Amino acid sequence: MQDFAAIDFELANFSPASICSVGVVVVRNGEIAERFYSLVRPKPNSYNRYCVRVHGLTEKDTRDASPFPIVWRKVAEIIGELPLVAHNCNCDRLSLKAAFKLYKMKYPNYVFHCTLKAAQEKLPESTSFKLSGVAELCGYKMENQHNALADAEACAAIALKLL
Repeated sequence: MQDFAAIDFELANFSPASICSVGVVVVRNGEIAERFYSLVRPKPNSYNRYCVRVHGLTEKDTRDASPFPIVWRKVAEIIGELPLVAHNCNCDRLSLKAAFKLYKMKYPNYVFHCTLKAAQEKLPESTSFKLSGVAELCGYKMENQHNALADAEACAAIALKLL
């Protein structure tokens, strides 16, 4: 796969619609063409401790951020008709659909490809299929894990090797 948009969301709480940040890496002709990162003010802007421990974002970080519909307009312009790639795409697709539903937006049936599934099929010797471990097996050193852009970059590197 040479043309796609790798995407990752971080959540404020256990609601799949509680997107608080998004990272997108657009790949064209096998090369990174564009990167996008934005904080998102979830509705409501409330976080649970577990999620804060994972990604470090809090209510203060997203208090002045744009809500999902405004951020998604920018993302939609960037990704256009490209297929989306995510590590464990079922979670990202669920969050995206939940956010569209919460804001009463029409979901455009994005095509998703999953780097987790690809890794399980093509790297059966792996002892862990976490994003950072799979990225390392694909020759990508991941930094700043659970930052949506860093996770999207790692996902793009995996996709270029395995999809």
